Amino acid sequence: MELRFYWRVLLRRWWLVVAPALVVLLYTVVTYHAPPTAYQAVMRFAAGTPPAGVSRDYDRYYPWLTSEYIANGLADVAETGVFAQAVADRLAARGLDVARTAVQGAIVTDNAQSILVVYLTWSDPEQTRVVAQAVADELMENGAAYFPQLEGLSPTVTLLDPPAPVPLPPSLRAQLLGPAVRLGLALAVGIGLAFLFHYLDPTVRESEELEALGMNVLAEIPKR
Repeated sequence: MELRFYWRVLLRRWWLVVAPALVVLLYTVVTYHAPPTAYQAVMRFAAGTPPAGVSRDYDRYYPWLTSEYIANGLADVAETGVFAQAVADRLAARGLDVARTAVQGAIVTDNAQSILVVYLTWSDPEQTRVVAQAVADELMENGAAYFPQLEGLSPTVTLLDPPAPVPLPPSLRAQLLGPAVRLGLALAVGIGLAFLFHYLDPTVRESEELEALGMNVLAEIPKR
């Protein structure tokens, strides 16, 4: 019964529910701009410690196993704040001032056995190439510094895919999420206004309202 009552309140003042959503929808249509194009560079690295290569000697198994551990570890390291700060320092030395948090948020990593994969997403194609090169240099030149286990060894990190930024079209979620949230909030405001108007309106429209006041309803005049 209460749900039907609320539904009748909303239908009676539907214009209050719809008006804020229409205003927001009109504003969204007039001011809408597609999200900017992002660029992504995908880099693959081979990691390992000498000796490396395929051999009939069973001892070669352990360097291959070590290379998998190194690739896995570097995948985790590349997403840390310490690594991002090191990349930011390299960029500052090259004349590009980038915040550590921006670098850290732009890096996503993965690894497949002995191969480390780094995904770098950036807003500018030229900067994407520069930042990606700084990431590659840090991994190749200073990757061993992040692991105490590698002290005294000379692990090798080799870049297999050089940075080549490609444009990423804006996702459907990125294009619709903002307008959808605004329309949802506007609709919620409209529903709240409808119930507020009903609360402040002294007009009696339902027999249940009179019965709630202790009055007996003897008859009702139909609308038609």
